[in-house]
Amino acid sequence: MEAHVPHVNEEENEDPGAAPYGNFINYYSFNPPENRLSLIPETLLENIGLVSERVLILDVGCNSGDLSVALYKHLLHEEASGSDFPQREVYLLGFDLDQDLIHRAQTSNPIPQNIQFIPLDITDDSKSQTVLESYLRKYGCPRFHLCTCFAVTMWVHLNHGDAAFLSLLSKLASLCEYLLLEAQPWKCYRSAARRFRKLGRSDFDHFKTLEIRGDMAAHAREHLEKQCSMELVQCFGNTTWDRSLLLFKRRQ
Repeated sequence: MEAHVPHVNEEENEDPGAAPYGNFINYYSFNPPENRLSLIPETLLENIGLVSERVLILDVGCNSGDLSVALYKHLLHEEASGSDFPQREVYLLGFDLDQDLIHRAQTSNPIPQNIQFIPLDITDDSKSQTVLESYLRKYGCPRFHLCTCFAVTMWVHLNHGDAAFLSLLSKLASLCEYLLLEAQPWKCYRSAARRFRKLGRSDFDHFKTLEIRGDMAAHAREHLEKQCSMELVQCFGNTTWDRSLLLFKRRQ
């Protein structure tokens, strides 16, 4: 992404609805990684058959990388208990549109040999496609084995509209074999818009004209299953913020 996106500091503004892209500088102080990891089995990679081969994981909208790193260690539970570095070839690429957050992720990354963070905007179709395809070619893989997308869909939807929401889902499906998705429920949209107005800022461009409303997880599932050749294989339950974690698989 060419333009610099300013982040929002919750210490200066405690209202989490005030960040137009969800790019909070201290996001994990109020939604720590454990909120998701407590629902995701440590054996997820083994459960979906990713045992001995090289495994590529993509984390879309990784913020400052705290959850990316915690998830990596969580999923490589065997290696983490025995040594500082994993024995399997598991690589994670995390990206976010906020360059300041990515800089923090890069400088605090404890496993740079296997985890990489880059600035990238998923809605910039041409650039994101080029960058991600280049990464896949480097490892000789046609797709990422697992893609995670935690609490990103609402921000794309509010800022870019219905078509972009569906396009995001289609793009995620095209990039991976398995997709672990957390879509914000509609009540989060209302809260974000209300808090934004409270701060005297203009409303999100598309909020009032969105036609895709209501049960956002159901809308996402319908699109992924009907339009993207994916199927829901498991729901890991709801986070403490009442958001469902859904695991989808590419249909053969």
